[in-house]
Amino acid sequence: MASEKVSAWVGEGTRESCLGAAVRVKPILYSYFRSSCSWRVRIALALKGIAYDQVPVNLLKDGGQQLSAEFKAVNPMKQVPALKIDGITLSQSLAIIHYLEDTRPNPRLLPQDPKKRAQVRMISDHIASGIQPLQNLSVLKQMGERKTEWAQKCIASGFQALEQVLQQTAGRYCVGDEVSMADLCLVPQVANAERFNVDLGPYPTITRINKALLELEAFKVSHPSRQPDTPAELRA
Repeated sequence: MASEKVSAWVGEGTRESCLGAAVRVKPILYSYFRSSCSWRVRIALALKGIAYDQVPVNLLKDGGQQLSAEFKAVNPMKQVPALKIDGITLSQSLAIIHYLEDTRPNPRLLPQDPKKRAQVRMISDHIASGIQPLQNLSVLKQMGERKTEWAQKCIASGFQALEQVLQQTAGRYCVGDEVSMADLCLVPQVANAERFNVDLGPYPTITRINKALLELEAFKVSHPSRQPDTPAELRA
Protein backbone atom coordinates (compact mmCIF):
# COMPACT_ATOMS: atom_id res chain seq x y z
CA MET A 1 0.00 0.00 0.00
CA ALA A 2 1.95 2.99 -1.25
CA SER A 3 0.94 6.50 -0.24
CA GLU A 4 -0.22 8.69 -3.10
CA LYS A 5 -0.86 12.41 -2.93
CA VAL A 6 -4.40 13.53 -3.63
CA SER A 7 -5.41 17.12 -4.27
CA ALA A 8 -8.89 17.66 -2.85
CA TRP A 9 -11.23 20.14 -4.52
CA VAL A 10 -11.02 23.42 -2.66
CA GLY A 11 -14.32 24.27 -1.01
CA GLU A 12 -14.83 26.71 1.85
CA GLY A 13 -12.26 27.26 4.59
CA THR A 14 -11.49 24.98 7.51
CA ARG A 15 -11.34 25.84 11.19
CA GLU A 16 -7.63 25.13 11.73
CA SER A 17 -6.74 27.62 14.45
CA CYS A 18 -8.56 25.84 17.26
CA LEU A 19 -7.11 22.43 16.43
CA GLY A 20 -3.46 23.32 16.96
CA ALA A 21 -0.48 21.83 15.22
CA ALA A 22 -2.12 18.44 14.62
CA VAL A 23 -4.43 19.84 11.96
CA ARG A 24 -1.45 21.05 9.92
CA VAL A 25 -0.37 17.46 9.35
CA LYS A 26 -2.06 16.34 6.17
CA PRO A 27 -4.67 13.62 6.82
CA ILE A 28 -4.14 10.15 5.34
CA LEU A 29 -7.12 8.31 3.87
CA TYR A 30 -6.96 4.55 3.46
CA SER A 31 -9.33 3.90 0.59
CA TYR A 32 -10.31 1.64 -2.30
CA PHE A 33 -11.49 3.28 -5.49
CA ARG A 34 -14.71 1.27 -5.74
CA SER A 35 -15.59 1.25 -2.03
CA SER A 36 -18.82 3.16 -1.55
CA CYS A 37 -17.95 3.86 2.08
CA SER A 38 -14.61 5.34 1.04
CA TRP A 39 -16.36 7.38 -1.61
CA ARG A 40 -18.58 9.02 1.02
CA VAL A 41 -15.52 10.23 2.89
CA ARG A 42 -13.77 11.40 -0.28
CA ILE A 43 -16.80 13.55 -1.10
CA ALA A 44 -16.81 15.04 2.40
CA LEU A 45 -13.11 15.87 2.22
CA ALA A 46 -13.59 17.45 -1.19
CA LEU A 47 -16.60 19.52 -0.14
CA LYS A 48 -14.76 20.82 2.91
CA GLY A 49 -11.61 21.61 0.95
CA ILE A 50 -9.38 19.29 2.99
CA ALA A 51 -6.20 18.23 1.18
CA TYR A 52 -5.10 14.70 2.08
CA ASP A 53 -2.81 11.86 1.10
CA GLN A 54 -4.35 8.60 0.02
CA VAL A 55 -3.13 5.06 0.66
CA PRO A 56 -4.94 2.65 -1.68
CA VAL A 57 -6.01 -0.63 -0.10
CA ASN A 58 -6.92 -3.15 -2.80
CA LEU A 59 -9.79 -5.28 -1.49
CA LEU A 60 -9.17 -7.99 -4.10
CA LYS A 61 -5.41 -8.13 -4.67
CA ASP A 62 -3.29 -10.59 -2.68
CA GLY A 63 -6.45 -12.08 -1.19
CA GLY A 64 -7.49 -8.64 0.05
CA GLN A 65 -4.94 -6.14 1.35
CA GLN A 66 -7.40 -5.10 4.06
CA LEU A 67 -6.74 -8.47 5.70
CA SER A 68 -3.01 -7.86 6.04
CA ALA A 69 -1.35 -7.42 9.41
CA GLU A 70 -0.17 -4.00 8.26
CA PHE A 71 -3.67 -2.73 7.66
CA LYS A 72 -5.16 -4.50 10.68
CA ALA A 73 -2.88 -2.28 12.76
CA VAL A 74 -4.62 0.71 11.17
CA ASN A 75 -8.18 -0.64 11.44
CA PRO A 76 -8.79 -3.85 13.43
CA MET A 77 -12.11 -4.28 11.57
CA LYS A 78 -10.08 -4.73 8.37
CA GLN A 79 -12.36 -2.42 6.40
CA VAL A 80 -11.97 0.80 4.43
CA PRO A 81 -12.13 3.68 4.87
CA ALA A 82 -9.83 4.67 7.69
CA LEU A 83 -8.68 8.24 8.19
CA LYS A 84 -5.64 9.40 10.13
CA ILE A 85 -6.36 12.98 11.14
CA ASP A 86 -5.48 15.33 14.00
CA GLY A 87 -3.40 12.65 15.72
CA ILE A 88 -6.12 9.98 15.78
CA THR A 89 -7.28 7.20 13.45
CA LEU A 90 -10.98 6.90 12.67
CA SER A 91 -12.91 4.21 10.83
CA GLN A 92 -16.56 3.93 9.78
CA SER A 93 -17.54 6.46 7.14
CA LEU A 94 -20.33 8.22 9.03
CA ALA A 95 -18.22 8.56 12.16
CA ILE A 96 -15.49 10.14 10.05
CA ILE A 97 -17.96 12.54 8.42
CA HIS A 98 -19.37 13.50 11.83
CA TYR A 99 -15.85 14.27 13.07
CA LEU A 100 -15.14 16.41 10.02
CA GLU A 101 -18.43 18.20 10.63
CA ASP A 102 -17.57 18.84 14.28
CA THR A 103 -14.06 20.13 13.59
CA ARG A 104 -14.44 21.71 10.16
CA PRO A 105 -18.07 22.77 9.93
CA ASN A 106 -17.96 24.73 6.67
CA PRO A 107 -19.73 23.95 4.49
CA ARG A 108 -22.25 22.23 6.72
CA LEU A 109 -23.25 18.66 5.90
CA LEU A 110 -25.76 18.50 8.76
CA PRO A 111 -28.52 21.15 8.77
CA GLN A 112 -28.93 23.33 11.85
CA ASP A 113 -32.71 22.79 11.85
CA PRO A 114 -33.34 19.81 14.19
CA LYS A 115 -36.00 18.22 11.97
CA LYS A 116 -33.91 18.41 8.81
CA ARG A 117 -30.87 17.24 10.74
CA ALA A 118 -32.78 14.17 11.90
CA GLN A 119 -33.97 13.49 8.36
CA VAL A 120 -30.40 13.64 7.05
CA ARG A 121 -29.27 11.16 9.69
CA MET A 122 -32.26 8.92 8.99
CA ILE A 123 -31.56 8.75 5.25
CA SER A 124 -27.83 8.26 5.84
CA ASP A 125 -28.50 5.35 8.20
CA HIS A 126 -31.11 3.91 5.83
CA ILE A 127 -28.38 3.55 3.23
CA ALA A 128 -25.30 2.95 5.37
CA SER A 129 -26.98 0.44 7.70
CA GLY A 130 -30.01 -0.83 5.78
CA ILE A 131 -28.76 -1.29 2.21
CA GLN A 132 -25.01 -1.18 1.68
CA PRO A 133 -23.91 -3.76 4.29
CA LEU A 134 -26.24 -6.36 2.77
CA GLN A 135 -24.48 -6.19 -0.59
CA ASN A 136 -20.89 -5.42 0.36
CA LEU A 137 -17.92 -7.54 -0.68
CA SER A 138 -17.79 -9.80 2.37
CA VAL A 139 -21.47 -10.75 2.04
CA LEU A 140 -21.32 -11.25 -1.73
CA LYS A 141 -18.40 -13.65 -1.33
CA GLN A 142 -20.69 -15.87 0.74
CA MET A 143 -23.42 -15.81 -1.92
CA GLY A 144 -21.35 -17.43 -4.67
CA GLU A 145 -23.16 -17.58 -8.00
CA ARG A 146 -26.21 -15.88 -6.48
CA LYS A 147 -24.32 -12.69 -5.62
CA THR A 148 -25.84 -10.55 -8.40
CA GLU A 149 -29.37 -11.72 -7.64
CA TRP A 150 -28.83 -11.10 -3.93
CA ALA A 151 -27.41 -7.61 -4.47
CA GLN A 152 -30.29 -6.66 -6.77
CA LYS A 153 -32.85 -7.85 -4.25
CA CYS A 154 -31.26 -5.99 -1.32
CA ILE A 155 -30.81 -2.74 -3.22
CA ALA A 156 -34.29 -2.81 -4.77
CA SER A 157 -35.90 -3.45 -1.40
CA GLY A 158 -34.02 -0.59 0.18
CA PHE A 159 -34.65 1.77 -2.73
CA GLN A 160 -38.41 1.15 -2.58
CA ALA A 161 -38.46 2.54 0.93
CA LEU A 162 -35.91 5.25 0.21
CA GLU A 163 -37.88 6.57 -2.76
CA GLN A 164 -40.93 7.04 -0.53
CA VAL A 165 -38.87 8.85 2.10
CA LEU A 166 -37.22 11.16 -0.41
CA GLN A 167 -40.55 12.12 -1.91
CA GLN A 168 -41.28 13.70 1.48
CA THR A 169 -37.87 15.25 2.25
CA ALA A 170 -36.25 16.18 -1.04
CA GLY A 171 -35.77 19.52 -2.70
CA ARG A 172 -32.96 19.64 -5.21
CA TYR A 173 -31.09 17.16 -3.01
CA CYS A 174 -32.04 14.54 -0.42
CA VAL A 175 -33.16 17.02 2.24
CA GLY A 176 -34.08 20.39 0.84
CA ASP A 177 -31.77 22.32 -1.46
CA GLU A 178 -28.46 21.98 0.39
CA VAL A 179 -25.99 19.12 0.02
CA SER A 180 -25.92 17.02 3.18
CA MET A 181 -24.46 13.80 4.56
CA ALA A 182 -27.46 11.97 3.10
CA ASP A 183 -26.36 12.93 -0.41
CA LEU A 184 -22.86 11.62 0.31
CA CYS A 185 -24.46 8.25 1.01
CA LEU A 186 -26.90 8.31 -1.90
CA VAL A 187 -24.54 8.72 -4.85
CA PRO A 188 -22.24 5.76 -4.05
CA GLN A 189 -25.27 3.54 -3.44
CA VAL A 190 -26.79 4.46 -6.81
CA ALA A 191 -23.45 3.56 -8.38
CA ASN A 192 -23.68 0.16 -6.69
CA ALA A 193 -27.18 -0.25 -8.07
CA GLU A 194 -25.96 0.52 -11.58
CA ARG A 195 -23.04 -1.85 -11.17
CA PHE A 196 -25.44 -4.68 -10.33
CA ASN A 197 -27.88 -3.72 -13.11
CA VAL A 198 -30.73 -2.72 -10.82
CA ASP A 199 -33.62 -1.18 -12.76
CA LEU A 200 -33.80 2.44 -11.57
CA GLY A 201 -37.01 3.18 -13.43
CA PRO A 202 -39.22 2.83 -10.33
CA TYR A 203 -37.12 5.39 -8.44
CA PRO A 204 -37.43 8.77 -10.22
CA THR A 205 -36.64 10.85 -7.14
CA ILE A 206 -33.46 8.91 -6.41
CA THR A 207 -32.44 9.17 -10.06
CA ARG A 208 -33.11 12.91 -10.25
CA ILE A 209 -31.14 13.72 -7.10
CA ASN A 210 -28.24 11.51 -8.14
CA LYS A 211 -28.00 13.25 -11.49
CA ALA A 212 -27.95 16.69 -9.87
CA LEU A 213 -25.25 15.67 -7.39
CA LEU A 214 -22.97 14.19 -10.04
CA GLU A 215 -22.82 17.63 -11.64
CA LEU A 216 -21.04 19.03 -8.56
CA GLU A 217 -17.25 19.25 -8.63
CA ALA A 218 -16.73 17.53 -5.29
CA PHE A 219 -18.64 14.49 -6.51
CA LYS A 220 -16.69 14.45 -9.77
CA VAL A 221 -13.19 14.53 -8.24
CA SER A 222 -14.09 11.86 -5.68
CA HIS A 223 -15.62 9.52 -8.28
CA PRO A 224 -14.18 5.98 -8.45
CA SER A 225 -13.11 6.58 -12.05
CA ARG A 226 -10.71 9.34 -10.94
CA GLN A 227 -8.78 7.79 -8.06
CA PRO A 228 -5.06 6.94 -7.84
CA ASP A 229 -5.84 3.22 -7.72
CA THR A 230 -8.49 3.20 -10.47
CA PRO A 231 -7.53 0.59 -13.09
CA ALA A 232 -6.67 2.09 -16.46
CA GLU A 233 -9.66 0.48 -18.17
CA LEU A 234 -12.08 2.11 -15.68
CA ARG A 235 -10.61 5.62 -15.70
CA ALA A 236 -12.77 8.51 -16.85
